[in-house]
Amino acid sequence: MHQPFAPQPLAADSADILAIANNPVLWICVAGVFGVIIIQSVIFMKAARKAAPSVDMSTQDIRTSFRSGAVSAIGPSLAVSLVAIALLGLFGAPAVLSRIGLIGSAAYDVSAAGIAAGSMGAKLGDASYTQSVFAVAFFAMSIGGAMWMLATLILTPILRKGDAKIRSVNPAAMAIVPAAALIGAFSCLGLTELPKSTIHVLSFAVSAAVMGLCLFLARKLGKSWLREWGLGFSIVIGLGAAFAAAGPAVGA
Repeated sequence: MHQPFAPQPLAADSADILAIANNPVLWICVAGVFGVIIIQSVIFMKAARKAAPSVDMSTQDIRTSFRSGAVSAIGPSLAVSLVAIALLGLFGAPAVLSRIGLIGSAAYDVSAAGIAAGSMGAKLGDASYTQSVFAVAFFAMSIGGAMWMLATLILTPILRKGDAKIRSVNPAAMAIVPAAALIGAFSCLGLTELPKSTIHVLSFAVSAAVMGLCLFLARKLGKSWLREWGLGFSIVIGLGAAFAAAGPAVGA
């Protein structure tokens, strides 16, 4: 008996995300992003060398500052790398490199992708997360990041005037306000995870304790590199504690 024709699902309905996430066009875009970053770095380094004599910096001082900057970037880069590796399966290497690895915020990008997927009745990582959902989620991540960059370009000159005005009135305020804002923002991000489970609480507490210990040892022993590496250490040890605690629960 003749069987009626069954339409094949569109390619965009496939759950094989990596088939389009690793598209050569996206790799070309990533190469462009890296090219811009390299050019910017060269311009900034030349500008620093040119301005150094006006602030009595010698050639040796410049080399030392560049070397210190490179070393201090290792700690935060390690933390970003750990997050990027965890998200490779969701977004693919090009998206992770261009967004989270370079100019993005993991917390924002994942939230934006989750909201975009939810608007299509899907959820990141499960069977409903198809190629079409990935395209919309990636677009949401990218357009949000673009708005960040545009806002920075427009608002920085305006905020610079406000910064100069506040410093002329009370210089100590501009040392306190940014630090308080950062502490409040990251505390909010961390505290919102606590009600989820006891494993989240354990991971939070262990990470905070490790970071506090690194800062204490950095001041006590005069090892400034511990301040930068502390972030990576706290993430790795916090993840290890969560994995150790989750193991018995999963086995049970």
